[in-house]
Amino acid sequence: MSFPYGLVATDLDGTLLRSDGSVSQRTRDALTAAAAAGAAHIVVTGRAVPWTRHVLDDLGYDGLAVCGQGAQVYDAGAHRLLTSVTLDRQLAGVALAKIEAEVGPLHLAASRDGLDGEVLVGPGYAVAGPLPAVPFTDASDLWAAPLNKIYIQHPTLGDDELAEAARQAAGGFVSVAMAGAGIVELLPLGLSKATGLSLAARRLGLKASDSIAFGDMPNDIPMFGWAARGVAMANAHEELKAVADEVTSSNEEDGIAAVLEGLLA
Repeated sequence: MSFPYGLVATDLDGTLLRSDGSVSQRTRDALTAAAAAGAAHIVVTGRAVPWTRHVLDDLGYDGLAVCGQGAQVYDAGAHRLLTSVTLDRQLAGVALAKIEAEVGPLHLAASRDGLDGEVLVGPGYAVAGPLPAVPFTDASDLWAAPLNKIYIQHPTLGDDELAEAARQAAGGFVSVAMAGAGIVELLPLGLSKATGLSLAARRLGLKASDSIAFGDMPNDIPMFGWAARGVAMANAHEELKAVADEVTSSNEEDGIAAVLEGLLA
């Protein structure tokens, strides 16, 4: 059985996972068949490792995962963090001040570094979904330990508007990613899913030219730029569809499987 790619990179939320957090049997079978044909599967997610581990364990996934928007390369089989990039907290503080000078006060959350790094959530910040978080009220708690990223929300601006305002105000200090509804993130400058995926691929002896990538949000744009082929889900953000080589069916309708089955046929 021939398969044209050595690497299948998939985002998690809105892409590999259905809205109930599960992966369909059809998609599992298609990924297994691609693996049997010689393709490695790398999960590439905006979630940091503590918010990803249980999902990978439930899937029986034991390969490499790129987590935290590219900040972390995680060996799921060994439950080991292989690489981790942290946010310069001084630069992040400057970036936040510059953004707030333009748009007014922000609601904040932050992801601490490490295998067990907590997600801290400040007053007014609305956490998406059932993921565990620790509330904080004293801003100094935010800066007390190394961070992978800071999450920002605004009382009135939408996600796209906030992400653009943040880029305009602080793009020289941090990278800004829009990763989902209510999820605008400040990251180490230059960091993206593409930088993390390239590190993970290199560990497996694979190249961008070997790769097909699946995603649904603007934070997947750098990954699509890196991979030989980028496939957006039907439910994807219009910015990602605009740069995709192909649009497949939605995450609820086995969009990844549909493409892989076609390539395997």
